[in-house]
Amino acid sequence: MIKLDDLSFKPFISAEKIDAAVQKMADDIAADLGDEVPVFIGILNGSFMLVSDFVKKYPKPCEVTFIKLASYEGIKSTDDIQRLIGLTQDLTGRTVVILEDIIDSGKTLAEVHRIFKNENAKSLLIATLFFKPEAYKKDYKLHYIGIEIPDKFIVGYGLDYNGLGRDLPEVYQLKTTQHMTNLVLFGPPGAGKGTQANFLKEKHNLVHISTGDVFRYNIKNKTALGMLAKSFMDKGELVPDQVTIDMLEAEVEKNADAKGFIFDGFPRTHAQAEALEELMMRKDSQINAMVALEVDDEDLVLRLLERGKTSGRADDADENIIRNRIKEYYDKTAILKDFYTAQDKYYGVDGVGNIEDITARLNDVIDTL
Repeated sequence: MIKLDDLSFKPFISAEKIDAAVQKMADDIAADLGDEVPVFIGILNGSFMLVSDFVKKYPKPCEVTFIKLASYEGIKSTDDIQRLIGLTQDLTGRTVVILEDIIDSGKTLAEVHRIFKNENAKSLLIATLFFKPEAYKKDYKLHYIGIEIPDKFIVGYGLDYNGLGRDLPEVYQLKTTQHMTNLVLFGPPGAGKGTQANFLKEKHNLVHISTGDVFRYNIKNKTALGMLAKSFMDKGELVPDQVTIDMLEAEVEKNADAKGFIFDGFPRTHAQAEALEELMMRKDSQINAMVALEVDDEDLVLRLLERGKTSGRADDADENIIRNRIKEYYDKTAILKDFYTAQDKYYGVDGVGNIEDITARLNDVIDTL
């Protein structure tokens, strides 16, 4: 994610994909024009990176110039298009190729056709790197299109938001959900994770999604996903990650207006962590942090043995079972710790002390996100 001025943007099109699209456009135009020497005209300011890369890839002689038009204020396309810098050369009998960074509504394109109507060019061809077919409202033919994209605001590779972002080599899409806090909450058995999750969700107005609760709900209510999960469990097989992520996505959808989520019990593996990242990206959001309660093993054993006196759980009464559960937790979460540490999103929080002190430490972490 990047932030430009007051808005956040998520990765959308890689530099490699852009480079491939520009190369194809250059090859296609060169093949169509043969030995003709065209005049390439870029529309400033957005097309400066496209034109620079394009002419370096164009395999034959050509001429290059620019005109400057403006039709954007912030993230909205306006009807007020100004011809700020005009043409200075004679285009009579020449093949002119307009190189546009992006065509959406077509308002700028209409002005381009008006400008060139009296220039006596042999032909006027339109080439655009990005095209939003959903937004296009004109009938002008687009001769060359690099990449079709949805009707969402983008920045990078010459495109800007309030003057920022033109220098980015890749393209980013506006993140429409601007203010969400999404946590992956971890803690070994006996660390008090459930108790803290309840405090955190209340204070920060987050939705707590426990994988165990989600599974039990779906199986009890015999939902399609619940029955599918049960079919694997009845055979003693692991429930596929996609089934679990589909259940979690359904829970996220139920709480579309939430200010964020606490994911408890998921992910457990590197593949699941990647799947969760993809889920949040689809929701125009991201995982902000993995927060792990850290408690000494001996303290955990004592806590669980004490809990076992009243919980009635056999796995809280047997020290060997408790130690195996703790070992299994560390074995599983080590991979996830590395995954989120690599993104600078891992936060270890001291889980020893009274409940209020631990809550305060967790809140200090969340307040920095």
